[in-house]
Amino acid sequence: MAELHKDFLFVLIKSLTTSEKRQFRLYVNRLGINVDAKFLLLFSEIEKMKEYDESIIVQKKISTKQQLSNLKAHLYKQILVSLRMNPSHQNYRIQLREQLDFANILYQKGLYKQALKILDKTKQTALELDEKTIASEIIDLEKVIESQFITRSIEGRAEELIRQSTEISKQNHYATELSNLSLKLYSEMLTHGYVKTDEERAEIMKIFNAQIQKITFEKLNFTEKLWYFKAHVWKNQLLQEYKYTLKYAFLWVDLFHNNPEMIMSHPVWYIKGNTYLLKVLFLYGNIDILEDRFRKFNEAVYSSSFAQNENLQSLIFLTHYNTLMNIHFVKGEFFSGTKIIPEIELKMDRLRDKIDEHHFMILYLKMAAMFFGSRKFKESIRYALKVIESKGNVQEDLLFHTRILILMAKYESGNDEDYDEFIKATLKFAKKMKKPDEFHFESVNFFKNLNNLTPHNQLESFKEFDKKLQVFAGNEYYRRSLLYIDIHGWVKSKVRNVDVIEIIKEKVRYKRAH
Repeated sequence: MAELHKDFLFVLIKSLTTSEKRQFRLYVNRLGINVDAKFLLLFSEIEKMKEYDESIIVQKKISTKQQLSNLKAHLYKQILVSLRMNPSHQNYRIQLREQLDFANILYQKGLYKQALKILDKTKQTALELDEKTIASEIIDLEKVIESQFITRSIEGRAEELIRQSTEISKQNHYATELSNLSLKLYSEMLTHGYVKTDEERAEIMKIFNAQIQKITFEKLNFTEKLWYFKAHVWKNQLLQEYKYTLKYAFLWVDLFHNNPEMIMSHPVWYIKGNTYLLKVLFLYGNIDILEDRFRKFNEAVYSSSFAQNENLQSLIFLTHYNTLMNIHFVKGEFFSGTKIIPEIELKMDRLRDKIDEHHFMILYLKMAAMFFGSRKFKESIRYALKVIESKGNVQEDLLFHTRILILMAKYESGNDEDYDEFIKATLKFAKKMKKPDEFHFESVNFFKNLNNLTPHNQLESFKEFDKKLQVFAGNEYYRRSLLYIDIHGWVKSKVRNVDVIEIIKEKVRYKRAH
């Protein structure tokens, strides 16, 4: 039996809404296809399955094992054709492409004037929406038609098309350079993580400067500015320069607020920009600005004018609930934060096929941290174990800090039944990390020694570790390690003999005062 995410056809059929299934059947009927057609029987059978099982399809003689691959490919294509016709999936890009297709058909029939009329109108819309790739394709077809359909205005038309083509070519060149740079930096972040040495920093700056120095910002249009700001956000994320990450995240989001019509054109990048902005505002801990920007984000994405589809719903879900939990963390509102967890898990189940495992694990870690803050240590450990037992591709740092949270919860709860074994497993994990550093080993050693000390000596151990964490916090390359779990706040609370919530509230008051 295949895993759900491995069979694309099964996942696609299960993603269909009731109205989309009804439209598919209507679409098939309009084609005049026999109701017993094999691909329709295959659709009905897969629709009934809770898990994909190929053997059932073969047993019911819907298809032989040899023919099944082709039949599934045909059904997949027909479902996509049906979805393309669904008004809920129509957007301006599909509509522009549709008009370009119509113009191509008219051209092939020799109806040049009609084709040119559609192309001119579509081109203007594409340029207004800053869709230069489609505009470039339109101009290419206009050139082909004009070279065959001679009119008295050809001289003026030729100059106009040459000018438009040259201008769009330049803009596309800027967009390509900046999008390549952004993608390269994003790839660096995913594959190697945040810079940890001066050498790694120099390499990132070399990559960045080689491309960005070719760009004149004043010549950029909306799309190029968007890629420009993205590149700066990702570069500063890699360098852990959060002051500049915040600056360019603001510029990214406000680019949309200054061009509100583009929110409809690029809803994904509007959400992503807000994701980075809200994330960095959380790291800075400025609750007033964070809550204000969170309110504006919700007003935009939950308005009736905002585009709606499954992909956008997934992105909105992640940004909304990650930020909502972050706000509870900043305020130290752990008890009220745990109350939203059932609501989050319910939505996670609905979106399981549309969100990658790593993002789910971040949510589980935050839930575990929320339970820890509300002193429900058993629940904290249960949710943290979901992360470290995950079969998905989860970042090493996330897994390590989840282990640290479990050790904190075990210490607080007095549940030291398998404490020593877990310490050994965590040390083994740290040694196998691609780039373990001093922070990782100091943390494991701290917990390793802690359980064997008398209460007085434990306090001294907390004080010593507090000093080491202060040193780590002052090192720009270790700073990131202290952001996943507030181990420093927890250690300080032990040194001062106060609840960790008091430490968090002091931070909030400090941020508001400054």
